[in-house]
Amino acid sequence: MNSATCIHLVRHGEVHNPQQILYGRLPRFRLSDRGREQARAAGRRLQAHDLRAVVSSPLLRTRQTAAEILNFFPALKLRQSRRLIEVHTVYEGRPGAQVDALNGDIYTDAPPQFDQPEDIVVRVRPLLWQLRRRFAGGHVAAVTHGDVIVFTMLWAKGVALSPENKVRLKKTGFPVSYPGHASITSLVFRTEDEEGLPEVKYLKI
Repeated sequence: MNSATCIHLVRHGEVHNPQQILYGRLPRFRLSDRGREQARAAGRRLQAHDLRAVVSSPLLRTRQTAAEILNFFPALKLRQSRRLIEVHTVYEGRPGAQVDALNGDIYTDAPPQFDQPEDIVVRVRPLLWQLRRRFAGGHVAAVTHGDVIVFTMLWAKGVALSPENKVRLKKTGFPVSYPGHASITSLVFRTEDEEGLPEVKYLKI
């Protein structure tokens, strides 16, 4: 590989959620006005790179975030992938305070039809490999969700994919305890090896 391939994982902007529920994959959860501003800020920061593609989770909030980014890259069109979709959780639609009381652990003792951390990474990795091959040596933005970014980052750092490590990000060298809205977590691949792990960089918006 002549140069690094960079996949920038962008978390969606803040969501309009007056009832403060865990919206998960529920439809019609749009960005708030502040969320749109955050997404525009991410787009401005990504202008530092010659993006070759913008791919998004199919959910509304990620598509809206991607649309704001694409305003800075008018030659590109939005691509969507369900591999970037939000975690499937039994807590979807429940009060956010209930999840906060669990310290964000929506995985332990979840019924088998719901996602575990390993499921997230198994879903995401084929897309990362596809993007690495198609846009080798370039930059791609992938707009997705907080826990997707968390567990992809833990995989990249070779850290166990456990609910406990979700709340121990700073111990892995991550600069924050959780990816902020519209933040950019960059995976920098310097090898053509499919199993090769990337460097991880983080940019707060």
